[in-house]
Amino acid sequence: MKKLFLFIVLIFNLFATEKVFVVERENSALAVIENHKFKNEIKNMHNFNHAVVKFIEDDGYVITRDGYLIKFDPIKEKKVKEVKASKSAIGFTLTKNYVAVANYANKNVQIFDRDLNLLQTIETGSKNVGIKVYKNYLVFACMDTDELWVLEDLNKGASNPKFKLVKKVENAGEVPFDAMINKNLYVVGFFNSPFVGVLNLDTFEYRKIPLRLDKKSVVLKVPHFGFWSIMKDKFFIPAVGDNKVFVFDKNFNYIKAIEVEGNPVFTSLSPKREYLAVTFSGKKFPIVQIIDTKSLKVIKRFDFGGMVLHVRWSNEEPILYVSNNGKSEVVGVSTKNWKERFKIEVPKPSGIFIYKN
Repeated sequence: MKKLFLFIVLIFNLFATEKVFVVERENSALAVIENHKFKNEIKNMHNFNHAVVKFIEDDGYVITRDGYLIKFDPIKEKKVKEVKASKSAIGFTLTKNYVAVANYANKNVQIFDRDLNLLQTIETGSKNVGIKVYKNYLVFACMDTDELWVLEDLNKGASNPKFKLVKKVENAGEVPFDAMINKNLYVVGFFNSPFVGVLNLDTFEYRKIPLRLDKKSVVLKVPHFGFWSIMKDKFFIPAVGDNKVFVFDKNFNYIKAIEVEGNPVFTSLSPKREYLAVTFSGKKFPIVQIIDTKSLKVIKRFDFGGMVLHVRWSNEEPILYVSNNGKSEVVGVSTKNWKERFKIEVPKPSGIFIYKN
């Protein structure tokens, strides 16, 4: 019986593969990669200039730059439904009961059910970014008014959510642009303030954590926080307009500013949290640097040519996927020897998103 169990586990592992979805930035299409090969395209996906893809259970969702919220089937690789959420949007979040969209042009936050039926619209009077979920709270930042909003689901996670504003942090910082969340801490970055804001979602206490910025250059591409820069004992925060990645402990005590080659955009942690991949904007678009999270030193540098727009670590194998928009290819780099393993032709690729059923 034990041998049979081990055999079944082995067979399962051999056939358990990730499916990689890649945004084709200029093609309004979502490329599908499987077993390191281009497999399919989901077409007619509207403006994909800043498209974001997320998965929950066996559903995939996309928000497009021109405000379409799209549901798709990642297994059958086809669109299921789409709705026009607003004229412009770049952020959304998912739960088992709803999809929350932070809109730009319409200056509101919209709540949809999983089948994309509109449930509620919350007017904010601002472009909205950094939308996250914590327990029964929905939290986001208002870019135009420098505020943080916390909404509470009065139905406490039921299938018909109903949100009410319960906390507003005014003068949080100048021009918030993105946020990340770790347990009860909502961490927001700002374009024009030399600090990050940390909101405790249990107590609603708000703190401003200074950043040690030496210089400020023109920001050509906004840094992204996402979920990728958080460890159990460290936060990694890309500087805005400075060649640094800041490191703080879990209580936001300053540890170090890691000098990097350019203005960082993405800081992406490997699945086991031993490496941090950093991408850049401007003249350093072709460069990716790898930071060792123990020594907090840069240990590897890649020059891919072209323009690297995104990276994503595989959860199944020692591979770092690199999206090279300038060369229309996705590159797979081995994290065992830091050498290129494969290239896949993808027209003008951007964001890389991994689904595992």
